[in-house]
Amino acid sequence: MGRLIYSMITSLDGYVSGPDGGFDWALDEELHDFINRQFADVRTYLYGRRMYETMVYWETAHLEPDQPQVGIDYARVWQAADKVVFSRTLPEVMSARTRLERSFDPETVRRWKAESEGDLTVDGPTLAAEAIRAGLVDEFGLFIGPGIVGGGKPFFPDGVQVGLELVEDRRFTGGVMFLRYATRS
Repeated sequence: MGRLIYSMITSLDGYVSGPDGGFDWALDEELHDFINRQFADVRTYLYGRRMYETMVYWETAHLEPDQPQVGIDYARVWQAADKVVFSRTLPEVMSARTRLERSFDPETVRRWKAESEGDLTVDGPTLAAEAIRAGLVDEFGLFIGPGIVGGGKPFFPDGVQVGLELVEDRRFTGGVMFLRYATRS
């Protein structure tokens, strides 16, 4: 049985993107390598349209001449996993091992978790909100960046309460703190 993991870089005040859509900090090699290892066992990524359009970069990122080794390594991890994109508007997918679903069905995702030999991730705060509300998320990983952005797209949806247990924490030299929580049964 696979776990469903929701993990993203956030600001200290809990946003996955600021009011203007981005952050001022970037992945350094140490953090990128850690992320590569965190996602090495992921078998399936669940994406909404916007997150998929951001992440599809990794389909060909290994071909860029100046791509650092950590980027090449992540591209290989990403390419090896299956991807499911939930979108009513995306006409087609642009990567291998990817399929398009028109709606998010919690029971289908429950079945995928039960049948999977590896972990799954739900990526992007909008799709993750649906999974969180359905009680599907087993772990939360927050890469908390060194900044307060004052608004934007929140990591957690409003009106949801989930009991959590801290299972891992790590501090990075660039100022990012990683916190991994498991849901309490």
